[in-house]
Amino acid sequence: MAPASRWIVGDEEAGLRLDKFLASDERLGSRGRAVDALGRGRIFVNESEAGPADGARRVGAGDTVAVWIDRPGSARRRTLRPVRSGDLAILYEDDAVVVVNKPPGLLTVPLKRRSDAGSVEQALVEHLRTRRRRPLVVHRIDRDTSGLVVFAAHPAAHAGLEQQFRGHEAERIYLAVVHGVPSPSKGVWRDRLVWDERALEQREARPRDRRAMEALCHYELVEAFSRSSLVQISLVTGFRNQIRVQAGLRGHTLVGEQQYVSGRETIPTIEFPRQALHAHRLGFRHPLLNSPMRFEAPLAPDIEELIRLLRRNS
Repeated sequence: MAPASRWIVGDEEAGLRLDKFLASDERLGSRGRAVDALGRGRIFVNESEAGPADGARRVGAGDTVAVWIDRPGSARRRTLRPVRSGDLAILYEDDAVVVVNKPPGLLTVPLKRRSDAGSVEQALVEHLRTRRRRPLVVHRIDRDTSGLVVFAAHPAAHAGLEQQFRGHEAERIYLAVVHGVPSPSKGVWRDRLVWDERALEQREARPRDRRAMEALCHYELVEAFSRSSLVQISLVTGFRNQIRVQAGLRGHTLVGEQQYVSGRETIPTIEFPRQALHAHRLGFRHPLLNSPMRFEAPLAPDIEELIRLLRRNS
């Protein structure tokens, strides 16, 4: 390893989260840069590579933290180290349901083409092994999207949850920082979308495309900045990348978005290492007990920092 910078954790900084330690002015300068460096495999703690899930890890006195900015192969974000169950922020767990607050940069489930990439599902396999259960996927959020995701831990629970999500019964509310300010301040986004298997992305469907599916969500302005805004989005349908593509179609591309860029924005680019999207609230009925369940995850630290910056510059 040939890091550009190396620091020893002192007694006064022992116990800090790794991302906060890296975000100090004398190191990387912001949590956004810390999250990005972790996602690209550029951070090492005691000579071992640290990944996105390690952002919440507490550093200890005497630990050596290093950054290797020009590490070969780190131009793209990645998650190579297997994720341990102890890395996960599990908000709720019983014999049927597990709710996790997923950090950005971590897959929900493994990719077939990237079997070495860590995921929430992988970590839950380890976590549930002692009870002879396996995590069963109910829904997914994108790798660089932070926030709430639920897994079933029982076949009957899986069937019940899937029915709620497919029937659009589950409450799924996101917070997004977008370019521009939507007008009117609240309303509905309704589009006909089709999944492009070759490009691996959603696209606006042509008028007579029989493969098209109606995508529907409700949006509401939460806070306006000078040339961007914080928006709450409630999904009715839940297609892959739905919020990202629908926002882009209206000229309100998510800050940090690299794929669904409309070209309609007239404002300077706001630097952010990922799409500024967070799965904030999740509601459903317990699949076995039928009792209502509702969870909230506060904004990820990097989005909180982005909002503070936007407020200062407004």
